[in-house]
Amino acid sequence: MPRTGENIYKRKDGRWEGRYKKERVDGKVRYGAVYARTYRDVKVKLEKAKKAFETGKTSGTKAGKVKDIGNQWLAEMALTLKESSINKYEDILRCYVLPELGEEELSEVTNQHVMDFTDRLLADGGRNAQGLSPATVAEILSVLNGIRIYALRRDRTVLFSTGCVRLRREPMKIRVFTLSEEESLIRHIEEHMDLPSLGVLLCLFTGIRVGELCALSWDDISLPEKKMYVSKTMQRMRTTASDTRRTAVRIQEPKSSCSVRTIPLPGSILELLKLYHTPGTFFLTGDSRRYIEPRTMQNRFKKLLAACNISDANFHATRHTFATRCIELGFDVKSLSEILGHADVTITMNRYVHPSMSLKEEHMERFSGLFAVK
Repeated sequence: MPRTGENIYKRKDGRWEGRYKKERVDGKVRYGAVYARTYRDVKVKLEKAKKAFETGKTSGTKAGKVKDIGNQWLAEMALTLKESSINKYEDILRCYVLPELGEEELSEVTNQHVMDFTDRLLADGGRNAQGLSPATVAEILSVLNGIRIYALRRDRTVLFSTGCVRLRREPMKIRVFTLSEEESLIRHIEEHMDLPSLGVLLCLFTGIRVGELCALSWDDISLPEKKMYVSKTMQRMRTTASDTRRTAVRIQEPKSSCSVRTIPLPGSILELLKLYHTPGTFFLTGDSRRYIEPRTMQNRFKKLLAACNISDANFHATRHTFATRCIELGFDVKSLSEILGHADVTITMNRYVHPSMSLKEEHMERFSGLFAVK
């Protein structure tokens, strides 16, 4: 691995690696690494990492204010996380953590501060001051805990623990279309077929996410192989650039490598795909430049449901419905998990498998056949 100066190396896999002082633990320096495809990019990342370390080192053992440590933590996270995650963390800091705790010395924040902060978020947090959900509060506390761990790793004094809070987690509300609803939806799509409607049908038959659908191009579909390749997603993200609008649509790789996958296409949709296949264009528009973003697709989907007299649901219901139908048809969970792009089958089982009452009744009838009761 040849060295080019200032702890920057060319790796065997073609990437560049830069090593830097990451933290001090028990007085000893530990090193971290940043990676990039070019020497220039890795040098920029390395300079940011070194600056983050030096900023933290000069403050001594006194932690500093929450706002300062929070910004240092965010700068370090930006070296390894995707832009969408950093935007989310930055919003949580700006909207919730810093207004309440930003001016506090981190070394003086106690468990009581954290519990009072949590109570306020649950009671009157949010834009409408109607309180935030336990799930949202848990995300906020996760950011605060990240700041806490960042400070502890740099030998700073921290008194609080977010573990002092116990949140009541509400069960996730899951919408799965019934067989009759799904059949009604499919019939309506067949009678009013266009590319966005075909996209809804594709999601019902493959379980891909709305962001993956919007980023999909016809080049990602191989009709001869009867396969679809999912390798990117689309989302509208906040941008900090001063010369652009506040948000921008981005097409990028999914957060998880497991989301990059190949999905066999069911024969029932292949003939329709052949009719609309337009190489070099977005799937939903048949145009090489014009796309439909997830928010617009969500609105189209709601109108489609209304036209079918189906009660309201978000687009993600197509994914839950697909997973449920697969289980009803006897799919093994491992195959289904890979089709959905999950890292672990437990995610599939816990979040996406919702057996219908008819399937439960069928299983119970099979059980009753084991024994004869006179």
